[in-house]
Amino acid sequence: MSWLNCPDPVAGDAASCDPIETIIVPRTADLGGFTARRALPSSRKRMIGPFIFFDQMGPAELLTGGGIDVRPHPHIGLATVTYLFEGEMYHRDSLGTEIAIAPGALNWMSAGKGIVHSERERPERKTAARPLFGLQSWVALPKNLEESDPTFQHFDTLEQPEFADGGVSVKLIAGELFGHKAPVRTASDMFYADISLAPGAKMPFDAGWEERGLYTVAGRISVAGQSFDPAQLLVFKPGDHLIVENPGPVPARFVVLGGEPMDGKRYIWWNFVSSSKERIEQAKEDWRQGRFDTVPGDEEEFIPLPDRPGP
Repeated sequence: MSWLNCPDPVAGDAASCDPIETIIVPRTADLGGFTARRALPSSRKRMIGPFIFFDQMGPAELLTGGGIDVRPHPHIGLATVTYLFEGEMYHRDSLGTEIAIAPGALNWMSAGKGIVHSERERPERKTAARPLFGLQSWVALPKNLEESDPTFQHFDTLEQPEFADGGVSVKLIAGELFGHKAPVRTASDMFYADISLAPGAKMPFDAGWEERGLYTVAGRISVAGQSFDPAQLLVFKPGDHLIVENPGPVPARFVVLGGEPMDGKRYIWWNFVSSSKERIEQAKEDWRQGRFDTVPGDEEEFIPLPDRPGP
């Protein structure tokens, strides 16, 4: 009996039983010392569950004196989700939060009706070369929480569920998966997990969620007889039971993400996400006129409103 639960194939159509809906190869951009790969939003897929933005940072070796230096900038209607494999980032926001995020930890900042934050590095870290490798995503908020008060949550690596079986190791970043639940408070039903497969290991990826994605980080995996190298986002069709395999000979690493569909269309412009175009226009004018709060200890600089939102 096959584990693959999918419609009967159509004669002459090999893709009719393919559980993969879309394969996205991220766009790359040089951010001065390291490369970012943007998988979402894409012309091929705008969202996966509540995930509306997905970037890979690095891997890179930051040089002495250089590094991450993102000046204060605003957000509305979303939660920023920062998770590192290597390196460190220093987060400050208009709530007064100041915290360094280390590998395996989670920064979850819900913007709601508006927040401002910066992402820099502590000066003492810039005195030597150091690695940077991680993921930053945005999760759109449900309509009833788009104008909620902003909040910030941080969880150290040891505070998040980790479990392993048969060569499959899972760290649950957010939401629920495989009978476990992460401590971070989310605004919608979702899942986000960091997974490693030993050579030869297999992992079932249940069809319990309508929208599911997998982003390859290291090594090689195979799904339904197709092999995938790092830095690819696989979007799966709903309803199919999947098996993710590591054909070896080295460990493979990837993240899985998704959840239930959002409650309607979302618009995205620069750092703003909303179900309303008019709300985004208001946020643009509020930033232009200096009506957002400032970041304590980081008030001197800010990123101006761009003429266009970028790629």
